[in-house]
Amino acid sequence: MNKTSVILVNLGTPDEPTPSSIARFLRAFLSDPRVVEVPRLIWWFLLRLVIIPLRAKRVAHAYREIWWEDGSPLRVISGRQVADLQEVLTDRYGEKAPAVAEAMTYGKPALDETIRRLEEKGIEKFLIIPMYPQYSGSTSGAIYDQVAKIIQRSRNVPDMTVIKSYHDDIGYIQSIAETIKAYWAEHGRNEKLLMSFHGIPQDYVDKGDPYSEHCRATAHAIASALGLASSEWSMSYQSRFGPKKWLQPYTDDKLKQWIEEGIRSVDIVSPAFTADCLETLEELNMGYRELFIEQGGEKYHYIPCVNNTPLFINALAEMTAKKLALIH
Repeated sequence: MNKTSVILVNLGTPDEPTPSSIARFLRAFLSDPRVVEVPRLIWWFLLRLVIIPLRAKRVAHAYREIWWEDGSPLRVISGRQVADLQEVLTDRYGEKAPAVAEAMTYGKPALDETIRRLEEKGIEKFLIIPMYPQYSGSTSGAIYDQVAKIIQRSRNVPDMTVIKSYHDDIGYIQSIAETIKAYWAEHGRNEKLLMSFHGIPQDYVDKGDPYSEHCRATAHAIASALGLASSEWSMSYQSRFGPKKWLQPYTDDKLKQWIEEGIRSVDIVSPAFTADCLETLEELNMGYRELFIEQGGEKYHYIPCVNNTPLFINALAEMTAKKLALIH
């Protein structure tokens, strides 16, 4: 048996679209100092007494709007990615193929629990792939923190490698470009393409986070792969939270600007996510659609994430092969 495993790690999802489940998830997520850089004592009171009580019901309603029959979209898609990557690796490498598993930074299955379960099966070497192509301390950095904790408490330290980012990986870029092309072939192409990335506070970047640089590189690579002129596309940032200044331009502002310039039809995609989730299915596909139409827009098309498309799964397989020296 191959004693190696590949673990695909995503942010996480509540178990149910209910206020109590949302509250548990938000408490874990927003308590991480990687995510919110506020003095801990002040934040502890704000989070528990103000933010979670105010947000839990509203976020639960949003989740109910996008919840699938078989569960949270993020969890369902993550399971498909794991199964499809396992199939590709097994087809390519047979008995040498690593075991593929999933984990979440917040919620279930937790990374430490996943590694413990795999170690019990004899796994000794782990390749951890964050499902965030662009590195940020607030996402992939939190995974490194969890890896460090696992190492600290291990008598026999597991061999763990983390792929820091793949924002400019050729296979990843091609998988997004082909997803967009396939959507255009079926639904037609609108006047502009907007690439909307999840935002982070501007001061995180000012302190050295490379996220915005990675996002720009990804956006330009996708535009190049699609053969787009600079006038045919733009990029923006979504999901801002709180009073801080976040990375700009904001997605809603960019859509309003285009309306003012006479643009009436847009396509929108989010290369920051590799699996459709609340931020894509509700925020991009519903919230910003409503805003665009209300402002005078006529056609708004949301293009899905790469999810478990064959090209993206193959890109993950190539990353795995290179890191684990399955190919030379």
